[in-house]
Amino acid sequence: MKFLHTSDWHLGRAFHRVNLLGAQAAFVDHLVATVREREVDALLVAGDVYDRAVPPLAAVELYDRALHRLADLGVPTVMISGNHDSARRLGVGAGLIDRAGIHLRTDPAGCADPVLLADVHGQVAFYGLPYLEPALVKDQFGTDKVSHEAVLGAAMDRIRADLATRPPGTRSVVLAHAFVTGGLASDSERDIAVGGVEAVPASVFDGVDYAALGHLHGCQTIGERVRYSGSPLAYSFSEADHRKTMWLVELGAGGEIAAERIDTPVPRALGRLRGRLEDLLEDTAHTAHEDSWVEAVLTDPVRPDDPMARLATRFPHTLSLGFDPEGRAEEPGVSYAQRLKGRSDQEIAEDFVAHVRGGGRADDAERAVLQGAFDDVRVDDGLRETHR
Repeated sequence: MKFLHTSDWHLGRAFHRVNLLGAQAAFVDHLVATVREREVDALLVAGDVYDRAVPPLAAVELYDRALHRLADLGVPTVMISGNHDSARRLGVGAGLIDRAGIHLRTDPAGCADPVLLADVHGQVAFYGLPYLEPALVKDQFGTDKVSHEAVLGAAMDRIRADLATRPPGTRSVVLAHAFVTGGLASDSERDIAVGGVEAVPASVFDGVDYAALGHLHGCQTIGERVRYSGSPLAYSFSEADHRKTMWLVELGAGGEIAAERIDTPVPRALGRLRGRLEDLLEDTAHTAHEDSWVEAVLTDPVRPDDPMARLATRFPHTLSLGFDPEGRAEEPGVSYAQRLKGRSDQEIAEDFVAHVRGGGRADDAERAVLQGAFDDVRVDDGLRETHR
């Protein structure tokens, strides 16, 4: 069986205020063409279909058109909700849409209810595991610990139990939205840490033939049977070196895996430039980025006059401008934005505690209070969304 593994469409998201809806529509065109031309048997979308719980109307319309085109092809689609999606909104009409071959899995209670597809070698069971917020589903899964590993492990136990009841030789695929140990993050993913811990071991997916993962935006292979497709478009400059792709996976009669990366359309290359303003404007080494979206960090000892306008004369698509003056005495090479970059809310809060104290770090008890507060806010946001 041949299936296409994608995730993290983030429909409705912008890139530094640049509207990406046209680029996302081009991706959908490419997706539909690939499904048709490569004679794909199933399409998998591993969460974060939208960029936020209440997406803009244009993003909803694009999603609607995509579903109609996929249904017209007669190719089954299995889709789960991610941590950016509203599971309830995405799942509206799932029962009716299911009849058109679009299988939405947004309710954790249905994680062990597979979509069953067949090829000449027998059945393949596709299990959809939507994003699981530990504090909201731990009672449902009967776990003592509030952690991603605990709830994902309990959900996978249900899946393995169901799989054991299937005819011998039934192959299995799981869609999940999580941060798996060994994965490399970028700046554009939302933090999902609980109690300071966000990652789960890849071994949680033992016993299935393939785990189609979403959440991390870089395409990567955690193991032969555990892979991230990554996002089809770059959503931060930290993804400048990413090759944006989808996985075309062939599942053999005995569960053998053959995977091929299918490139997705690139609306515009990304360039990350650093140096003095005059050097950036004159150095021929930067010629390749004259039509790129550019992030520039200026190192001039004194901030130049009108730097953005001057950069735009050579790099008209400059979107981000930062300053890191050479020879700065205070924390050389580290701007405020850079100090925050890649740091969790918890770490930023702890730094604030140290700052207002004049250097004294938060102790263990205070760190626990801060982490509890962040966990409570995230859970409260989930509850508010659930009860809207």
